[in-house]
Amino acid sequence: MYANGDRDAARVLTLRLTPRVFNHALRLLGDRAEAEDVAQEAMLRLWRIAPDWQQDQAKVTTWLYRVVANLCTDRLRKARPVALDAVEEPVDEASGPVEKMQDRIRAQALQRALSDLPERQRQVVVLRNIEGLSNPEIAEIMEISVEAVESLNARGRRRLAASLSDKREELGYVDAH
Repeated sequence: MYANGDRDAARVLTLRLTPRVFNHALRLLGDRAEAEDVAQEAMLRLWRIAPDWQQDQAKVTTWLYRVVANLCTDRLRKARPVALDAVEEPVDEASGPVEKMQDRIRAQALQRALSDLPERQRQVVVLRNIEGLSNPEIAEIMEISVEAVESLNARGRRRLAASLSDKREELGYVDAH
């Protein structure tokens, strides 16, 4: 068992959770190198607290998302300005060059729109709509009520829609009439 220092369990858990932790940090920070640092720090913290872990307290993933959110918040408060164009987006190898370019443009537009959201709205929108967590899980991670999660998500989605609405054609979303 991971909490008892089992190296095999640690390896399995690390392989399973690190990509999720990294992707969450990348969405919150918009910087690949910073997200890698946050993911590594979050996994190290998990390893350090493993012997004292009380399974009835919270799910490991809930705890990890909270740690990642807190680490990202700390980094954003100390952040140095970074041009979003300098952020590399993962490329889908199955796509052709045109699709890759369109996907990259869409991802950059989404990241810019996400970065314009207030911090708590951005966290909820990312956790709910990109990471796929439930409202109760998000409420536990952010230590707020489910109603607050729903409100933050609704406001964040409206702001994203408003921010991206005039870019529909540029992003390749045209109505077929």
